[in-house]
Amino acid sequence: MKMGINSVGMVLVFAALVAFSIPVKYKGNIEAYELTLPAGFPQPIFPEDNALTQARVDLGRMLFYDPVMSLDSSVSCASCHNQSLGFADNKMISPGVNGELAARNAPTLTNVAYNPTLLFDGFLPTLEMQILVPIQEHAEFNFNIVEIGKRLKKNPDYIKRSWEAYGRQPDSYVITRAISSFERILISGDSRYDQFVNGDKNSLNRSEKRGMNLFFNDLACTSCHGGFNFTDFSTKNNGLYTIYADSGRMRATHLLEDKAVFKVPTLRNIGLTAPYMHDGSIATLEEVIDHYMSGGKNHPSKSELIKPFDLTRRQKGDLIAFLRSLTDESFISNPAFANPFNKE
Repeated sequence: MKMGINSVGMVLVFAALVAFSIPVKYKGNIEAYELTLPAGFPQPIFPEDNALTQARVDLGRMLFYDPVMSLDSSVSCASCHNQSLGFADNKMISPGVNGELAARNAPTLTNVAYNPTLLFDGFLPTLEMQILVPIQEHAEFNFNIVEIGKRLKKNPDYIKRSWEAYGRQPDSYVITRAISSFERILISGDSRYDQFVNGDKNSLNRSEKRGMNLFFNDLACTSCHGGFNFTDFSTKNNGLYTIYADSGRMRATHLLEDKAVFKVPTLRNIGLTAPYMHDGSIATLEEVIDHYMSGGKNHPSKSELIKPFDLTRRQKGDLIAFLRSLTDESFISNPAFANPFNKE
């Protein structure tokens, strides 16, 4: 589920959405899912046709971890979005069916419920639409969502759960809505930084506190990575290359100003989600800081916010220590997010 897409794929996504988004009167299990939000987090917005319920989350969790979603049943959503890695991957490019490689790094699903747009293009507006992308991408699941529905109809448990969740048999509508429901509960807001903000002044050490001061006060980090989720959800060029193999948002919008422009990611759990950048080309946080200290490479789309700056060795270490304090250990160990097929 690396979220790669080409212009042809975009057409397929929208065509599939129109064909498969015809709702029926819901007659299933309407027990609401109790979503607990961290202090300072707003209420996520849920689609009218996909209110959060326990049955939908449970079904989506199963589908997220089930390789039945891919052509040869070898790859699942979790193959590229590993809980222990902040629901990201530790590979530059995650392999799909037959080891095929797409063009982009697998982004974290941390707090994806708050994303106003999906993909590195920052283009698709809903998770329900995004679910279709990895399914039809040849380098990912290389499959057809209609065929997935047929597979699920052979499984009595999936049939039962689909009726309970959506009042209908497993199909494209159920698959996209259920996985989206599970992904919307992946809320992370209990890092040591959060504990510090919420009153535990001993949760950060001196180095992390100095790094926090650099991040919020001395540097321009919050110009892009501000707010409760450490992102402004915008799309920008950060001067990674002078010539990009990936056209970025432009391949969705076809606008020249969007050339080599990519969505600003959250920094939550950033210590777990290496390698970094849209193509996974930077291996460590130390190298990420070096890139921004250099001011990046010249490119017509490069953000005016990307400017060179200097840090001492200690300051650089402090800044990285603060970024690592954004790791949420409870998030990566929460059993409610774990693989339901692993019975201990």
